[in-house]
Amino acid sequence: MSQKKILYISQEIYPYLEETHISNTSRYLPQAIQEKGKEIRAFMPKYGNINERRNQLHEVIRLSGMNLIIDDTDHSLIIKVASIQSARMQVYFIDNDDFFQNRETLVDANGVEYDDNDERSIFFIRGVMETIKKLRWVPDIIHCHGWFSALAPLYIKKGYTDDPCFKGAKVIYSLYDESFDKPFQDSFAEKLRFEGIGDLEIEKLKERGVIDYTTLMKLAIDYSDGIIQGSEKVDPNVIQYIQEKGVEFLPHQSDFEKSVEEIDAFYEKIDS
Repeated sequence: MSQKKILYISQEIYPYLEETHISNTSRYLPQAIQEKGKEIRAFMPKYGNINERRNQLHEVIRLSGMNLIIDDTDHSLIIKVASIQSARMQVYFIDNDDFFQNRETLVDANGVEYDDNDERSIFFIRGVMETIKKLRWVPDIIHCHGWFSALAPLYIKKGYTDDPCFKGAKVIYSLYDESFDKPFQDSFAEKLRFEGIGDLEIEKLKERGVIDYTTLMKLAIDYSDGIIQGSEKVDPNVIQYIQEKGVEFLPHQSDFEKSVEEIDAFYEKIDS
């Protein structure tokens, strides 16, 4: 039996950003799963407050250079990589001068959310997809962490559904105790247009109305094969929606070692 491949898409990974529930999970879960014999890749945005020299990031020239068009504007895709030596784990970074290089994380230095976080999220997810294609690496499971990765299930199941790297992949989305205040811009649905994401998907999205945090989570659930409760407390409306949709669900487990065992078994269940 071939070695299973797990792709991790996260909005934050420790130690490149400060410790949070998401950044710690995104740091230690891939290592634990790798130690169980699976092959892993991990991706996050290259926010401007990540110190490249201290963290020894370097650009991967052969993967960079592509332009992604979002809302009729070209944006250059830059790929960087760094290693967490103690974990024997590489982390790939999606970078762009406009969206990430001169910005903080999802909020500015004053804690105010960026108005274009919707476009930044689209660019991040599409950047991951295009990089995986260039790597010619075919994941069995794609595990997404944080709301900034919530568009991945839609793109994988619709935009890249016929691509050889993604057509057999199962998507798992982890829910956390997080949110955002600024709903996405009114033009968000149109910005999603891509091969496989056409008028039907766009109209369905417009019918949802304002894209706030809860609506975005429901969108991720609609296109995921499994949902994991990553935090002890998450939006109860989202949990109810999971139950209504009948999506495979793994409840929260506070003990990390037990959590790893349960998640590993969940991967096997979803990919069986």
